[in-house]
Amino acid sequence: MNAAALEKAIQTVIVGNTAEIRALVVAFISGLHVLVEDIPGVGKTTLARAFARATGLDFGRIQFTPDLLPGDITGMNIWSPDTREFSFRAGSVMHQFILADEINRASARTQSALLEAMQEGSVTVDGVTRQLPDPFFVMATQNPIQFTGTFLLPEGQLDRFGVGLHPGYPSVADEAAILSRFRHADPLESLEAVMNVDELRDARREVRSTRMDRRVEEYIARFASLTRTNESLRLGLSPRGSMHLMRAAQGYARLDTRDYVVPEDVQEALSFVVPHKIVLSEQARLRGLTPHEAVRTILDNLPVPSRLSD
Repeated sequence: MNAAALEKAIQTVIVGNTAEIRALVVAFISGLHVLVEDIPGVGKTTLARAFARATGLDFGRIQFTPDLLPGDITGMNIWSPDTREFSFRAGSVMHQFILADEINRASARTQSALLEAMQEGSVTVDGVTRQLPDPFFVMATQNPIQFTGTFLLPEGQLDRFGVGLHPGYPSVADEAAILSRFRHADPLESLEAVMNVDELRDARREVRSTRMDRRVEEYIARFASLTRTNESLRLGLSPRGSMHLMRAAQGYARLDTRDYVVPEDVQEALSFVVPHKIVLSEQARLRGLTPHEAVRTILDNLPVPSRLSD
């Protein structure tokens, strides 16, 4: 598996955010789509472009704007006066790696066109269903809802993203390193692919075959159940979210060269799989609680299975 090489390749462009890069690689080899949310200018798009180049997949970028239409994404049938027939013009979703840039600047109807394609693995136009490329991976970016011109992604749409990232501002040392790295040239231009399609398919098969003890499965299920009854949460983790957590834990195990999952894999995955899928109660928000803090509180009160061995 070239996942470790992929992680190192991204780090030649991106300074810091080690845990976020690791989570991104895990999502990729686990078949989970990724949502990156943060303020403008912190490198969301650069991270996506670097990752796309390093993966070697057929890349397509969709710049979401208020006037973007669903047909621009899924494709549409166009009437040709010459042939007097309709012909299908493929939409921008027909690529293996999709960067959905600033997804929350488009209308809810247009957002749904992409998110439904992510869920179904296909698009249907005028009653004809067309399969999306295999593999298919979406990395979406969005700005916080407080920014002008943004539309809130509904909870059900957020839940379709397996992993959520929040890069944040760099430290002083990291920002100085960024300035040094980009002073004379853009390292993105010299970045080469370290993985191909066949290797990705093999990696995803390995992730799915990673063993998980029943005690770890119950650990995930108990955590999910606690989120649904916690007074600080209006919306807990869905069964789909539990499956995303399981798959990410398998991915972390493989990234650490193990063929079995340990509780620590689940704990590492939680920080990136769960917070964007849960909704705080109004009282919790007024207290200043964050989704990450809510996740940590629940986890701290959940008994951990004894460490498993191979």
